[in-house]
Amino acid sequence: MTHAAFSPLNVAIVTGAASGIGLAAARHFAGLGMRVVLADIDGDRLDAAAAVVAAGGAAEVLAVVTDVGELHSVEALRDAVLARFGRVHVLMNNAGIQPGSTIAGPRQNWEKVVAVNLWGVINGSQVFAPGMVAHGEPALIINTGSKQGITTPPGDPAYNVAKAGVKVFTEALQHDLRNRAGCRVSAHLFIPGFVFTPLTAKDRTEKPAGAWTPEQTVDFMMGSLDRGDFYILCPDNEVDRATDQKRIRWAAGDIIENRPPLSRWHPDYGQAFKAFLEQD
Repeated sequence: MTHAAFSPLNVAIVTGAASGIGLAAARHFAGLGMRVVLADIDGDRLDAAAAVVAAGGAAEVLAVVTDVGELHSVEALRDAVLARFGRVHVLMNNAGIQPGSTIAGPRQNWEKVVAVNLWGVINGSQVFAPGMVAHGEPALIINTGSKQGITTPPGDPAYNVAKAGVKVFTEALQHDLRNRAGCRVSAHLFIPGFVFTPLTAKDRTEKPAGAWTPEQTVDFMMGSLDRGDFYILCPDNEVDRATDQKRIRWAAGDIIENRPPLSRWHPDYGQAFKAFLEQD
């Protein structure tokens, strides 16, 4: 059964909606007959995406250029949405960037990634959640995290830090919401797998065999929301759920077993991890 928040004429906001998972989600919501708000920092691509979503069955479409890393910009988005529609039923904090980072790399990269990927989620949730709680109708906040925020592989520490923060914030947000008397808003952590989007494509023009499409990923998300899942852990064509679970369990085991951090990539523990992964 589809969650009541996705009812026709209800209002859904998607950030990072000009492409990738955000655009796929906006199109899916449009197909449900919802009123869809697209937010993105790229105005030209946003207008093109809004035209696509409008042609996909949306009851109404509103496009608002937004920098989710700036609180005043998210507040302006809220004001525009409330002036047009009055209330919000679905908020998908999805905007994300990945310019790449190293521990001692350019500070600008760190600041951009944390501003968009973490503060964008915090800003969106803090700005919209009070009104969503107050109107009393079923509502959802979906925050896009990453497996990199859970297993934190080496290679892009700023991205890992930001996405780890999204996980912790969203857990705290759901705890807060479920302990409010009469609250009909729930929060969910959306954890995509390998998805072929502009964020991951780099110079590739064809989808790798191992990747899911944004549409497949959104379909999985919707099924998980219908079941009431908080952790929406998506597989892909390379990694199944059982493998993801083992990787997550091993990462937690670094603390429990007092192994070196990121032991999965440590030369002294590589064989042990491989054996662990092959266990039934």
